[in-house]
Amino acid sequence: MPVPDYQSLMLPVLQALSDGETRKSTDVSAAVAAAQQLSDEDLAELLPSGKQTTFFNRANWAMTYLTQAGLLTRPKRGLYEITDRGRTALKSGQTVNVKYLQRFPEFIAFNKRTHKGKPKATGLDDDGSDVATPTEQMEQGYQAIRAELAEALLEQVLACSPTFFEGLVVDLLVAMGYGGSRMDAGKAVGGTGDGGIDGVIKEDRLGLDEVCIQAKRLNGGTVGRDTVQAFAGSLEGRRADKGVFITTGTFSKQATEYVGLIQKRIILIDGQRLAELMMDYGIGVTDVTTYSVRRLDTDYFDGGL
Repeated sequence: MPVPDYQSLMLPVLQALSDGETRKSTDVSAAVAAAQQLSDEDLAELLPSGKQTTFFNRANWAMTYLTQAGLLTRPKRGLYEITDRGRTALKSGQTVNVKYLQRFPEFIAFNKRTHKGKPKATGLDDDGSDVATPTEQMEQGYQAIRAELAEALLEQVLACSPTFFEGLVVDLLVAMGYGGSRMDAGKAVGGTGDGGIDGVIKEDRLGLDEVCIQAKRLNGGTVGRDTVQAFAGSLEGRRADKGVFITTGTFSKQATEYVGLIQKRIILIDGQRLAELMMDYGIGVTDVTTYSVRRLDTDYFDGGL
């Protein structure tokens, strides 16, 4: 089953602490996961950043919001306990969500602190409350910016000459650690279109092996199996076993299946993947703003408690 949003986890969190015991956040999360009958696959689901599980993020934000509203308290670092206000919420039988928490002045003050000067969140349910955690909203915004930038990058690449595109491919591969210096890589590219190969680049700085390159600029087109098979055949002429085929378009299913069947190692990079790699390795893009998201370092405070 899908991992519930953080608001849907608020009531289960209160129920997990309803016996009045003080528990670690990890124990509360484990109890909630068991009550929700979440599978190992559900619990392994990651946020887009790949650095935290979706469930852990949502459960912790549920505990944070409940604490800010006074339904939970933290008697010690990392420990949670239900309050009288939390018990009242459980007994009321009402749905416990952000709308419910807005009746408490402590939570209203918390909301004013966290949303001061910020635009209205995009992940809202029908009553205007957030259905995505702040972490998820930030990551959703980041992914939206990347998607928009990817489209702009491909449009710009398509507007450039084929020769510029081949140079861009070399710049990218050098940034990824291939070919040694840009000067070495530039010399290696040499003759364009020689036997179906647009260039050759060193696999490493020592030049122990080489990688053949095919760069094909397509405006929404699809590279078929025949084209990829011809590229594979061209590797024979250079006694090469490795190749990278990069296009601004896409690859057909048959082309993708073909490279999985042959002995030679050929990597296919379509337009979407090309744009992602350009963003990740700083090719054709520049930083505008950098945000550093921090968390509490509990180890630092160990000696002071």
